[in-house]
Amino acid sequence: MSRNFTVASIVAPIVLLAWGGPGAYAQTNAQPNSPPSAGPAGLGLSPEALAELREVPPPLVFRETWKQPPYTGRLTDPKRRVTQDAVTNPNLQLQLYGPDAQDVEVYNHYGHFDLWTGLTPSPVAVTLRDRNVYFDLTGLATLRARTRTEDLHVLHPVVKLPDGTLLVGSQTLSSPQPLMGGGDFVVSEVTFDAQRWFQLDPQNLVVTREVKSPDLSRVDAIGFADLMPSGGHGFSGCSNISWMELYAKTHRR
Repeated sequence: MSRNFTVASIVAPIVLLAWGGPGAYAQTNAQPNSPPSAGPAGLGLSPEALAELREVPPPLVFRETWKQPPYTGRLTDPKRRVTQDAVTNPNLQLQLYGPDAQDVEVYNHYGHFDLWTGLTPSPVAVTLRDRNVYFDLTGLATLRARTRTEDLHVLHPVVKLPDGTLLVGSQTLSSPQPLMGGGDFVVSEVTFDAQRWFQLDPQNLVVTREVKSPDLSRVDAIGFADLMPSGGHGFSGCSNISWMELYAKTHRR
């Protein structure tokens, strides 16, 4: 008799808990006036941060892979110089900045064409402009590229505003520097909402004043700048810009 009473006293609360379910247990232990459980809106995030979490990444606007401009005879440095004929996308216009920008050349490395700055003894910038649309670089816009840099060179993002102002960003792209020999091409990306912007003299590629919170909702052209002089052929400072991809919203011109 004593054994039956002991088993019943243990089993009964378990049966009652199972019958009532988790909700009954929670109601029994809940404190009066306790707040509801935290959902996505209860994580302490601002409305702006929550809106960004819900934002859908923008689509691919363009992918540029370059090509060798037409030439005759032996392929020499002057015949490698980049022109509009190096652009594969008919909607894109090539724009070059800097006193030695005409010396940017097209090379093929590991089956990919790229733009090489090795023979430019002064800073240079390369941008692409779409004939039909402005680029909206707000939100989750991203510029991805396959690049290689040598001997402390880095690449900065460059944007051109509708009024012709050229801005250079503080973010940089660079590739690992080996102890000997050339570096490797790497794929990396640049965003536009978390960097400082500076005005860039389009003639001499000199960085001037900082521009606070520029309007990047209608960008005329986009690309990269190498702000260091290059040293020619061999193991010297330079940069290579291989394929470029822009993910952004657009607005008709």
